[in-house]
Amino acid sequence: MSLPQSIDDTVALLESADYLADRSLATGIYLSLTMGRPLFLEGEAGVGKTETAKVLARALGRDLIRLQCYEGLDIGHAVYEWNYPRQMVEIRLAEAGGDVDREAIARNIYGENFLLRRPILQALESHPSGPPVLLIDELDRTDEPFEAYLLEVLSDFQVTIPEIGTIAAEAPPIVVITSNRTREIHDALKRRCLYHWVDYPNAERELEILRRKMPGCSERLSGEIVAFVQALRGKDLFKLPGVAETLDWASALVHLDALTLDPKTVDDTLGVLLKYQDDIARVKGKEAAVLLDQLRRDMTVDSAAQ
Repeated sequence: MSLPQSIDDTVALLESADYLADRSLATGIYLSLTMGRPLFLEGEAGVGKTETAKVLARALGRDLIRLQCYEGLDIGHAVYEWNYPRQMVEIRLAEAGGDVDREAIARNIYGENFLLRRPILQALESHPSGPPVLLIDELDRTDEPFEAYLLEVLSDFQVTIPEIGTIAAEAPPIVVITSNRTREIHDALKRRCLYHWVDYPNAERELEILRRKMPGCSERLSGEIVAFVQALRGKDLFKLPGVAETLDWASALVHLDALTLDPKTVDDTLGVLLKYQDDIARVKGKEAAVLLDQLRRDMTVDSAAQ
């Protein structure tokens, strides 16, 4: 599929894959695609940053190549490494055959046949469906030396392998970088990207997301779930629930055949919505009952106003 030609086209493209983006995010995606610049998405966990790359790949019909970042990630796991066991076998075979030309052996074993391509190098290669979507997920989990290495990749879409030379992409991949902001990413890398902060959705958009992703959830229960989650996000919790947790909670309640929220059901299922015991202890019981009472009053007022 060809790239969208406007912001409205981008919104429609994302919606075709059931991803409801606000216009500012759609603008960032459109500019990233049009300008060929990486898109740097920052925000709390569970707000849909990773899903953005997945949806783009699916909607455009492109391959998705994901590099999951972690502490200690190095070039060997992110870009390339040599197939050392196969190289050793090749050396032993050459020796057994009486080949003692070391320079010839060295040239042979450092050829592309012995190169193990990791996600970044894979993304620079040609793909039948067009330039792939390269997702560099949770960059903030890596160390600064690896972040510095990415500068060459994001500037020129190329990598340098000493034994072979420089490998450059014929057409730059679509790059999406995500960060949960557990540490600050260096300005030099951010300058090479277009930046967007992905925030929690408002109630209207979250309700529409829930309708699309969980069609088996009744309208009443969906409204109560969204209202309760939105109220929770106004509390001083260690980890606020994201959209992913909203969907998980809705799925759990549907599996329990819940028709409406009640204090006992909320207390019993808080572990689906909240991921820290201190947060669960704070909400469980009286606080949950108060929130439920308040949302029901608000919903009654809204119904009366309509």
